[in-house]
Amino acid sequence: MNKYLLLDSGTLTPQGLDNIRLEICEMKKDTMHTPFFTEDYFREPARRWEVRIDNGYPNVIYDPAECIYRCYYTLCTYDPASANTPLSERKITHYEPLPGRITSLAYAESRDGVMWYKPALGLVSFEGNTENNLLFLHAHGTGVFLDEREEDPKKRYKLVTKVEGPDESGFMAVNFSEDGIHWGEMVPWPEHNPRADSHNFVFRDEKDGTFRLITRTWKNGVRISVMSESRDFIRWSEPVEILRGRRFSAQVYSMPVFQYEGLYLGLPSVFHEGDRSSDNFDTVDCELAFAAEPEHFDWVCPGSPVIRRGKGRYPGEFDCGCIFASAPVEIDGQMWVYYMGGNGQHSDFRESSLGRASFEQDKLAFYTAMDREKRGLLTTAAFRFFGEDLEVLAEMGEQGYLEAALCTKWNRPIEGFGYAECEILPGEGGYYKIHFKNRNIQDWGQRPVLISLRFQDCRIYAFRGALELQSPKYG
Repeated sequence: MNKYLLLDSGTLTPQGLDNIRLEICEMKKDTMHTPFFTEDYFREPARRWEVRIDNGYPNVIYDPAECIYRCYYTLCTYDPASANTPLSERKITHYEPLPGRITSLAYAESRDGVMWYKPALGLVSFEGNTENNLLFLHAHGTGVFLDEREEDPKKRYKLVTKVEGPDESGFMAVNFSEDGIHWGEMVPWPEHNPRADSHNFVFRDEKDGTFRLITRTWKNGVRISVMSESRDFIRWSEPVEILRGRRFSAQVYSMPVFQYEGLYLGLPSVFHEGDRSSDNFDTVDCELAFAAEPEHFDWVCPGSPVIRRGKGRYPGEFDCGCIFASAPVEIDGQMWVYYMGGNGQHSDFRESSLGRASFEQDKLAFYTAMDREKRGLLTTAAFRFFGEDLEVLAEMGEQGYLEAALCTKWNRPIEGFGYAECEILPGEGGYYKIHFKNRNIQDWGQRPVLISLRFQDCRIYAFRGALELQSPKYG
């Protein structure tokens, strides 16, 4: 059984759409447990190396072999501007970072995904003491992942980072670990040195085994998302642009990516500049992007956050100013996105903390009628059927209805497969079965067919069944 999320524009026929719009499904925050942890520089006992977590760039991973959740996060271990400004004074002054900030990599872990601990690892000396949770100093925007396809046990965990040097003389590097805690020496990239002053998110493509790095560079004065590839994790290609925002007002700051039902889905952090009088100036929202192939991403609902920032301004709710996400992890059948939330504007004083939000399976975006008093029309691209199963994921209101037809063109239902012959029957997991009273879908054979839906007071998310999408019209 194949599944197709309708947020993918390649699943639709644009000529067969009427009175519908795509809306984002905001993830549900875990308000009962969050924030899980925060900066501890001004706490007792003080963690003096946690002077400013800043964006955090979290990498949250579940290790099934050890039954443990791991969080790798970026922080500033040296930042005089933050260290010398108590929390009580931060409301009346502004953050002005001084040269020489040191960015590093820290570690936390959890057995249940809720109670998090920052263990004393004894690995890195900070102010003459190794009783801290640091993994590396001078490591900017480190991306970490568990490579479950790796045959060498010493390389189960992999990372990519920007190693900081004096006067911006840093370089890209990779590293390997068996247990995710004890790492070897940094291995510099043999060529290419992108700006990469952001989350260097890395993963292994489920489709072809390619390692992919999503990082950031600059073009025309704005931040953009770029991708580099590698087959051996040592030699990387020159980064190429994969997503650009909307001028200064919506720049792509970072973008974790995960694979879901045949798509690449991104969680770009969108930075707002360009208008100091705007309510969202100098804040960072988390949106949703998608790609059928990783070389180019599109926005799902531009300007609509998938994780909404909290209320207030500094010091407001822990995530009122900025949100930087990790890729999702599944816990007890639920998809959780952990993220670092900042309680102030990006370029000012803020304290960052770890939170999380969840989404229901297959419910990331939906189509609904623009004018709720009128019927909406949604027509798919061409499919071929190899069985009878056809289901649609939908939610209907009290006055809602849904009907389907199989068509040769968006406005040409096939005899016996029209709206009048359609039966919509409850299925499992929110899906509805589409049947036709006197015909079997297989009667149509392997010829291409479009699925047309007419609905009102309804949300349409996805299709699944014994069907396969044909080559998009505009490939």
